[in-house]
Amino acid sequence: MNTTNQNQVSEADTSRRPRGWIAGGILILIGVMSLLQQIVDMSYLIFLPGLGLIFLAWGLLARKTGLLIPGGVLAGLGLGTYLIESPFLVLGEPAKGGVILLSMAAGWGLISLLSLFTEGAGKWVAWPLIPGGILALLGGIMMAGEPGLQVMEYVGKGWPVVLIAIGLYLILRRRDATES
Repeated sequence: MNTTNQNQVSEADTSRRPRGWIAGGILILIGVMSLLQQIVDMSYLIFLPGLGLIFLAWGLLARKTGLLIPGGVLAGLGLGTYLIESPFLVLGEPAKGGVILLSMAAGWGLISLLSLFTEGAGKWVAWPLIPGGILALLGGIMMAGEPGLQVMEYVGKGWPVVLIAIGLYLILRRRDATES
Protein backbone atom coordinates (compact mmCIF):
# COMPACT_ATOMS: atom_id res chain seq x y z
CA MET A 1 0.00 0.00 0.00
CA ASN A 2 1.42 3.38 -0.90
CA THR A 3 1.72 6.30 1.55
CA THR A 4 -1.25 8.19 0.05
CA ASN A 5 -3.61 5.29 0.72
CA GLN A 6 -2.16 4.84 4.22
CA ASN A 7 -2.77 8.53 4.97
CA GLN A 8 -6.37 8.26 3.71
CA VAL A 9 -7.01 5.18 5.85
CA SER A 10 -5.51 6.76 8.98
CA GLU A 11 -7.53 9.96 8.41
CA ALA A 12 -10.71 7.89 8.03
CA ASP A 13 -9.92 5.96 11.24
CA THR A 14 -9.25 9.20 13.11
CA SER A 15 -12.51 10.77 11.95
CA ARG A 16 -14.49 7.70 13.06
CA ARG A 17 -13.01 7.48 16.55
CA PRO A 18 -14.58 10.60 18.09
CA ARG A 19 -17.99 9.72 16.65
CA GLY A 20 -17.75 6.20 18.10
CA TRP A 21 -16.75 7.64 21.46
CA ILE A 22 -19.65 10.10 21.42
CA ALA A 23 -22.17 7.47 20.32
CA GLY A 24 -20.91 5.02 22.95
CA GLY A 25 -21.14 7.64 25.67
CA ILE A 26 -24.67 8.56 24.56
CA LEU A 27 -25.80 4.93 24.73
CA ILE A 28 -24.30 4.54 28.21
CA LEU A 29 -26.07 7.70 29.43
CA ILE A 30 -29.41 6.58 27.98
CA GLY A 31 -28.94 3.18 29.63
CA VAL A 32 -28.16 4.77 33.00
CA MET A 33 -31.20 7.04 32.71
CA SER A 34 -33.39 4.07 31.81
CA LEU A 35 -32.14 2.20 34.89
CA LEU A 36 -32.82 5.26 37.05
CA GLN A 37 -36.31 5.43 35.59
CA GLN A 38 -36.97 1.90 36.87
CA ILE A 39 -35.59 2.66 40.34
CA VAL A 40 -36.56 6.25 41.12
CA ASP A 41 -40.24 7.04 41.73
CA MET A 42 -40.06 10.51 40.10
CA SER A 43 -38.33 9.28 36.94
CA TYR A 44 -40.45 11.48 34.67
CA LEU A 45 -38.55 14.41 36.15
CA ILE A 46 -35.24 12.84 35.13
CA PHE A 47 -35.86 11.13 31.81
CA LEU A 48 -37.10 13.90 29.47
CA PRO A 49 -34.69 16.63 30.61
CA GLY A 50 -31.87 14.10 30.75
CA LEU A 51 -32.55 12.86 27.24
CA GLY A 52 -32.78 16.47 26.06
CA LEU A 53 -29.43 17.29 27.64
CA ILE A 54 -27.88 14.22 26.01
CA PHE A 55 -29.01 15.35 22.56
CA LEU A 56 -27.84 18.91 23.25
CA ALA A 57 -24.41 17.70 24.37
CA TRP A 58 -24.20 15.33 21.42
CA GLY A 59 -25.07 18.15 19.02
CA LEU A 60 -22.44 20.41 20.54
CA LEU A 61 -19.74 17.73 20.61
CA ALA A 62 -20.48 16.57 17.06
CA ARG A 63 -21.06 20.19 15.98
CA LYS A 64 -24.37 19.20 14.32
CA THR A 65 -27.30 21.61 14.54
CA GLY A 66 -29.75 18.83 13.67
CA LEU A 67 -29.07 17.07 16.99
CA LEU A 68 -29.93 20.25 18.88
CA ILE A 69 -33.53 20.10 17.66
CA PRO A 70 -34.65 16.98 19.57
CA GLY A 71 -32.46 18.14 22.45
CA GLY A 72 -34.16 21.52 22.70
CA VAL A 73 -37.66 20.09 22.32
CA LEU A 74 -37.09 17.36 24.93
CA ALA A 75 -35.31 19.72 27.34
CA GLY A 76 -38.16 22.24 27.07
CA LEU A 77 -40.82 19.58 27.55
CA GLY A 78 -38.87 18.11 30.47
CA LEU A 79 -38.54 21.52 32.08
CA GLY A 80 -42.27 22.12 31.69
CA THR A 81 -43.07 18.72 33.21
CA TYR A 82 -40.80 19.45 36.15
CA LEU A 83 -42.29 22.90 36.70
CA ILE A 84 -45.92 21.76 36.75
CA GLU A 85 -45.10 18.81 39.02
CA SER A 86 -43.04 20.75 41.55
CA PRO A 87 -42.96 24.54 41.94
CA PHE A 88 -46.18 25.23 39.99
CA LEU A 89 -48.21 22.27 41.26
CA VAL A 90 -50.88 24.61 42.65
CA LEU A 91 -51.67 26.23 39.29
CA GLY A 92 -54.96 25.52 37.52
CA GLU A 93 -55.19 23.60 34.26
CA PRO A 94 -54.96 26.44 31.72
CA ALA A 95 -51.98 27.94 33.53
CA LYS A 96 -50.20 24.56 33.69
CA GLY A 97 -50.65 24.28 29.92
CA GLY A 98 -49.18 27.77 29.60
CA VAL A 99 -46.15 26.74 31.66
CA ILE A 100 -45.60 23.72 29.39
CA LEU A 101 -45.86 25.88 26.25
CA LEU A 102 -43.53 28.56 27.64
CA SER A 103 -40.99 25.88 28.61
CA MET A 104 -41.16 24.38 25.14
CA ALA A 105 -40.67 27.87 23.68
CA ALA A 106 -37.53 28.17 25.81
CA GLY A 107 -36.32 24.87 24.34
CA TRP A 108 -36.73 26.23 20.80
CA GLY A 109 -34.88 29.38 21.84
CA LEU A 110 -32.09 27.21 23.22
CA ILE A 111 -31.72 25.57 19.80
CA SER A 112 -31.07 28.97 18.22
CA LEU A 113 -28.66 30.00 20.94
CA LEU A 114 -26.62 26.78 20.85
CA SER A 115 -26.52 26.80 17.04
CA LEU A 116 -23.81 29.45 17.41
CA PHE A 117 -21.47 26.64 18.53
CA THR A 118 -22.19 24.06 15.84
CA GLU A 119 -21.40 23.57 12.12
CA GLY A 120 -21.27 27.20 11.11
CA ALA A 121 -19.63 28.39 14.31
CA GLY A 122 -20.67 31.96 14.90
CA LYS A 123 -23.69 31.67 12.59
CA TRP A 124 -27.11 32.17 14.12
CA VAL A 125 -29.88 29.74 13.17
CA ALA A 126 -33.01 31.84 13.57
CA TRP A 127 -35.80 29.61 12.23
CA PRO A 128 -36.38 27.82 15.61
CA LEU A 129 -37.50 31.18 16.99
CA ILE A 130 -40.65 30.96 14.83
CA PRO A 131 -42.18 27.88 16.51
CA GLY A 132 -40.71 29.10 19.81
CA GLY A 133 -42.38 32.48 19.42
CA ILE A 134 -45.72 30.90 18.55
CA LEU A 135 -45.51 28.60 21.59
CA ALA A 136 -44.51 31.53 23.82
CA LEU A 137 -47.45 33.59 22.57
CA LEU A 138 -49.90 30.75 23.16
CA GLY A 139 -48.36 30.00 26.56
CA GLY A 140 -48.64 33.64 27.61
CA ILE A 141 -52.27 33.73 26.50
CA MET A 142 -53.01 30.58 28.50
CA MET A 143 -51.29 32.03 31.56
CA ALA A 144 -53.66 35.01 31.38
CA GLY A 145 -56.51 32.76 32.50
CA GLU A 146 -60.12 33.28 31.41
CA PRO A 147 -59.51 36.39 29.26
CA GLY A 148 -56.73 34.55 27.43
CA LEU A 149 -58.94 31.54 26.83
CA GLN A 150 -61.64 33.81 25.38
CA VAL A 151 -59.08 35.33 23.01
CA MET A 152 -58.02 31.83 21.93
CA GLU A 153 -61.67 30.90 21.34
CA TYR A 154 -62.22 33.97 19.12
CA VAL A 155 -59.01 33.33 17.21
CA GLY A 156 -59.97 29.68 16.84
CA LYS A 157 -63.25 30.68 15.23
CA GLY A 158 -61.88 33.57 13.19
CA TRP A 159 -58.71 32.23 11.59
CA PRO A 160 -60.49 30.77 8.52
CA VAL A 161 -61.81 34.25 7.72
CA VAL A 162 -58.25 35.60 7.87
CA LEU A 163 -57.09 32.90 5.43
CA ILE A 164 -59.92 33.74 3.04
CA ALA A 165 -59.07 37.45 3.21
CA ILE A 166 -55.37 36.80 2.53
CA GLY A 167 -56.28 34.50 -0.38
CA LEU A 168 -58.56 37.13 -1.92
CA TYR A 169 -55.89 39.79 -1.49
CA LEU A 170 -53.30 37.62 -3.25
CA ILE A 171 -55.67 36.86 -6.15
CA LEU A 172 -56.75 40.49 -6.59
CA ARG A 173 -53.19 41.78 -6.29
CA ARG A 174 -52.05 39.34 -8.97
CA ARG A 175 -54.90 40.38 -11.28
CA ASP A 176 -54.05 44.05 -10.82
CA ALA A 177 -50.39 43.35 -11.61
CA THR A 178 -51.23 41.53 -14.87
CA GLU A 179 -53.63 44.29 -16.04
CA SER A 180 -51.01 47.03 -15.60
